[in-house]
Amino acid sequence: MPQPVILSDIGKVLIDFDFSIAARRLAERCDHPAETVLTLFDDIKGPYEVGAMEDGEFVQEGMALTGFRGSPDEFAAIWCEIFAQNEPMYATLRSLAGRLPMHLLSNTNELHKSYFLREFPIFQLFQGGVYSHIARCAKPGEEIFLKTAAQLGLDPGRTFYIDDLEANIATAARLGFRTFHYSFVKHSQLQAELDEWLAAQGIG
Repeated sequence: MPQPVILSDIGKVLIDFDFSIAARRLAERCDHPAETVLTLFDDIKGPYEVGAMEDGEFVQEGMALTGFRGSPDEFAAIWCEIFAQNEPMYATLRSLAGRLPMHLLSNTNELHKSYFLREFPIFQLFQGGVYSHIARCAKPGEEIFLKTAAQLGLDPGRTFYIDDLEANIATAARLGFRTFHYSFVKHSQLQAELDEWLAAQGIG
């Protein structure tokens, strides 16, 4: 029988993000205001997150759309330097390290993935993950959850899934996962429900 597993979303769960940081920095290097510059990415962000664009193509398209005055490396840095680690979650999950497997499930892109896996210690607690740009499908669709269960050998009924978006939680719950709809202000509630679930799984 598959063992109990924690499966976690990334953004607004393990790390916070603030795209307004990138917007302000982009606006300093192009002729579009911070208030609207991010709308220029509306047509390429989705395809990039499901693997329909390579990193270099996304950077070049983004630079062309914004008229960015700088190098591709500078653009990529601005795109990535928007994250901060969720320290209460780090403390919670660090206490569980080695007691049960932990995996990631995220709608993301390669630039962001490479950046946060490198920069934040919380990701050292995880054994692997499934990412939309590699799976070529995204939440809240069922396909990525089914791929995740198959790839990681998960039993949804013994998997505690954490996500900040209600639509993603709804799909996971429909497929039989134990779910928690997370927000930073609900961390103490997560801790209580996770402790209860762990005890029910025989993990003290």
